Amino acid sequence: MSDANKSHWPKWVRDDKTVVSCTEKVKVMTENFDELKQIAQDALEDGLLMEVSEAQMREALHALVDSLINPYPNNDSN
Repeated sequence: MSDANKSHWPKWVRDDKTVVSCTEKVKVMTENFDELKQIAQDALEDGLLMEVSEAQMREALHALVDSLINPYPNNDSN
């Protein structure tokens, strides 16, 4: 991915608003979000090529994110 296409993700923060500064954690988050963005882009483009409504594709992608489950219930970030 070229630098022009790279996303600039936010500074990651904990629930108490302190910044996650561990280089390895930030690297993993960046890699994960770069991968997610590319997969979502590919899915959007595939849908559009198959003549699916762009609005419906975006709604479906938003719904997918909204359906994610926090497996750590003691974390009150929801």
